Amino acid sequence: MADVSTPHIGAADKKLNELALLYQFSNTLLSTIRLNKLTHLILTALISGPSPIFERAMLFMRNEKTEVLQGMLGVTPDAVEGLVVVGESETSLSSRWDISDEAMAHQRATEFCCRVRVTRIEIDEQCPLIRQVVKENRLHYADQPDDGELGCPACGAIRRLGVSVFAAVPLLSRDKNLGMIVVDNPVSATPISLDDLHFLKLFASQAGMAIENSMLYNRIEDAHSNLQDARERLMHGERLAAIGEMAANLAHELKNPLVTIGGFAGRLLKALPDESREHRYADTIVREISRLEKMLADILAFSRKPTICYNYCELGEILRECLENCATSLEDNNIRLNASFGGHPWPVLGDAYQLKQVFLNLMLNACEVMPDGGDIQVAVEKVILDKEHVMVSITDTGGGISPEMLPKIFNPFFTTKRHGTGLGLAIVNRILLNHKGTIEAANEGKGAAFRVTLPLMELAE
Repeated sequence: MADVSTPHIGAADKKLNELALLYQFSNTLLSTIRLNKLTHLILTALISGPSPIFERAMLFMRNEKTEVLQGMLGVTPDAVEGLVVVGESETSLSSRWDISDEAMAHQRATEFCCRVRVTRIEIDEQCPLIRQVVKENRLHYADQPDDGELGCPACGAIRRLGVSVFAAVPLLSRDKNLGMIVVDNPVSATPISLDDLHFLKLFASQAGMAIENSMLYNRIEDAHSNLQDARERLMHGERLAAIGEMAANLAHELKNPLVTIGGFAGRLLKALPDESREHRYADTIVREISRLEKMLADILAFSRKPTICYNYCELGEILRECLENCATSLEDNNIRLNASFGGHPWPVLGDAYQLKQVFLNLMLNACEVMPDGGDIQVAVEKVILDKEHVMVSITDTGGGISPEMLPKIFNPFFTTKRHGTGLGLAIVNRILLNHKGTIEAANEGKGAAFRVTLPLMELAE
């Protein structure tokens, strides 16, 4: 009598191994919510172990906006060394897989993975692969090396990755198609059995739910982060509004007494002998009153809603006027100026007075940081953003801005000066926002660079 028990035992062992693999995979999916790590674990698990079921695996994710399947990852047998078993033993039901960041980086750097990641497959229902996997959510098995499928864009894209006989299974979560996993056996050319296909469907079912959960978690994290940012901006805005209102009230209360004190001090200054001690005292009072009046003017300018008179402005003329106003500061501080305006007009729509305030503030700031001399460069050029803009760059050699302070310099009431309100750059930023412009600051060379962009005005031919 023939012994027929061995094949049955072999088949039972295989089923037991597959069930253990699925259970281990389930433990693994519960161990991480990182989508990137999850995809690496999913594909690596399919081709790893003492008796791997498949020899190569690829992941394509569906982009619903562009209606394409985007290649995300491809794993080959020579890039699975980083998969480790965490638990009592490899066969223990409590064990799970893990993979290091270094191993994931190695997998992404392989030639095959790079080819997969640049593959984009259009979702075309005429293709049997797309129709079965994406539209009907069914497994597709191509059991022949090539049935003339190169004429089909989707199948041709898979074949061009060096794939011969392959199976593609949909990634599903609550009947939503997220993409597909493609597997093959390029080394041994072993046919994919019906049991292997059944296992692949069970495996992909768990993988799809895990990927969907990870994506939902990431969306919740993003939403929570956006809510936190919005809350902080709201609280910051409320604090600024309260500070601004209080500052405006104080400024109004202080303005009249300061004007009176300044007026009487000015009269005393004219009446006292130039060389007398009292003259020096009066001169100090006048200068300090002038400084305080400027601070109050800044506070009032920031606290009140600005009125903008939009007119045609030639930015080159505004910049030349600013440089003329800065001539004394440049000369007193021994600062060399290099200005280049491009040799043609730069028409913008805006308030000439406010735009002059922007550039005068930036130029005077540059002079202040170089009391012992240096260089200022003012350059104008055209840049293309959403449309044509003019960019004005003001660069100095004053040592730059410390990296920790750089993100804060446009915040109201933030200052590094011993004397000042910290409103100069905040006012500059607000004026530019009202003119649909931008301002950026960066450290370059021996100093700081401020770049202002404004929309160019379209003139009739």
